Amino acid sequence: MEIKSEVKENYALYNGDCVDVARQMPEGSIHFEIFSPPFANLYIYSDDLRDMGNCKNEEEFFTQFDYLIPELYRVLMNGRLCAVHCKQLARYKTTHGAAGWYDFRGDIIRHFEKYGFQYHSEVVIWTDPVLEMQKTKTQRLLYCQLQRDASHTGIGMPEYLVIFRKWEGDGKTPEPIRHYKTEKDAEKDGGDEKQVMNLEMWQKYASPVWFDIKRTDVLNGKGAKCTEDEKHICPLQLEVIRRAVQLWSNPGDIVFTPFLGIGSEAYVSIQEGRRAVGAELKPSYFDQAVANVKEAEGMDQVSIFDMEESI
Repeated sequence: MEIKSEVKENYALYNGDCVDVARQMPEGSIHFEIFSPPFANLYIYSDDLRDMGNCKNEEEFFTQFDYLIPELYRVLMNGRLCAVHCKQLARYKTTHGAAGWYDFRGDIIRHFEKYGFQYHSEVVIWTDPVLEMQKTKTQRLLYCQLQRDASHTGIGMPEYLVIFRKWEGDGKTPEPIRHYKTEKDAEKDGGDEKQVMNLEMWQKYASPVWFDIKRTDVLNGKGAKCTEDEKHICPLQLEVIRRAVQLWSNPGDIVFTPFLGIGSEAYVSIQEGRRAVGAELKPSYFDQAVANVKEAEGMDQVSIFDMEESI
């Protein structure tokens, strides 16, 4: 099947099924992977049967997701990392027979481990329970429920960035990720000043909870809306992507996102002097992603990037 593409020096974006795109990529060609997958059937992005969010339940979602995970493992360079943004999913009495949570994050971990990934670490992304209550009106966060019967109350739902590592043999990467204390250290070693990370910055990034992520720090997706099938659009916060790209890749590295959406991961990767590869099934999202990445293209440029022969 022919895949529509937008290929330039520093990025290669594909309007097609992510599994089809990944299967055409060379083994070990990707330095870092980061994405936010469809949260099972929580949101429906299109009526395309290839859309992983177009499913009846979590079991059906993971049946589809299991075609992608082995490809993510295959194309990733040994010793390098894959970061998956996710959250738990709510259960409702009317739909599921009992109210509570479904461990979506845990199932993602189990499925990635099934195909060889090592569960490496994770970051909890703090979310405001007041905003969640205002948006969802969930019973567990209603203050009045606290007076009626606190056994029905619960905790706000955070988000996660779950990190996996491709670990074959000794688990070492042929291209280590280097950071420097100062610009002088980077210059002395022939490194890039973008890889300077002082102690204060490292301690902030190394925190198991990121408390300072702004919910509104996202790309504008207005142009991607499509009235005939649009149900939801939820771009990942740019600062989450930025920290991950800075931590777990080098300048010039190739960053892959199989769920490109409106281009957030590719946008940040270009900003940070990396190269980007992305796949997006929905045409209107793909067109918006191309526009967003072109906006970032005028920033730091890196070495020549021609993926047409690779994909």
